[in-house]
Amino acid sequence: MIVTGGIDIGASATKVALLDQEGRLLGSAVLRSGVDFALSASRGLDQALQQAGLEPPQVQSIFTCGYGRNNVPFAHQTRTEIAAHATGAYRHFPRALTVVDIGGQDNKIIKVDGQGRRTSFKMNRKCAAGTGAFLEEMALRLDLELKNFNDMARRAEDEALLGSYCTVFTATEVLSKIRDGVAVEALIRGLFRSVIKRVLEMDTMEGSVVMTGGVVAHNPFLAEMMQQELGREVFLPPRPQLTGAEGAAWLAQRSLRQEIHQPGAGDEPGPAVN
Repeated sequence: MIVTGGIDIGASATKVALLDQEGRLLGSAVLRSGVDFALSASRGLDQALQQAGLEPPQVQSIFTCGYGRNNVPFAHQTRTEIAAHATGAYRHFPRALTVVDIGGQDNKIIKVDGQGRRTSFKMNRKCAAGTGAFLEEMALRLDLELKNFNDMARRAEDEALLGSYCTVFTATEVLSKIRDGVAVEALIRGLFRSVIKRVLEMDTMEGSVVMTGGVVAHNPFLAEMMQQELGREVFLPPRPQLTGAEGAAWLAQRSLRQEIHQPGAGDEPGPAVN
């Protein structure tokens, strides 16, 4: 059995996925990245190996991606998070896609054609608005648990209209609305709407829209709100937070096949695997 690993090191979380040659997930892990990316990658790999019942020598190749991809000394190669997320999404939805990755520190919109080739991408790096950091800051200001945001937004009977584009100004606006008696649930839904609007301002949504990343994994109501805005179905991979890690592991599989001259070699996403 050919086993490869993908490690997606984001600014907030490190994700690890181990795949077999058919693209089946054998083991995985998600943990905080902290300040030592090499350590978080090592710990995540240990957890994934334990879950899979494997020993380190059984993993033939490990590719890394993400913010800290160059900080893993035991990795064989690196790939950009753009390539990894495009590959991970296309494996599950093999058609023309717009991949929307809402991360802890940035948002990415990746266009993929019907053959799985990346055609363009855009990234929001200049402002935390619309990212996981934005929601974390709002949770801190409201003295609420971020893990409760999804349920609170879903059960809101109303939605607060928030006009600010800046995280700092939004916090001030939210506190003002609390003073005016606006329900907290309505504020949370308004914050979610703000995230969706920031994403939609980045680029057009062509083909099938797939949302990935830890933010939508923990807050799937965001995907429902995106559907409302677009008026059509929005898709989620089976494990949205692991999309980049799975994509990196699959690219490692493809690279191994190319090395041993197996049919179907190359650096394209390959067939869909559920």
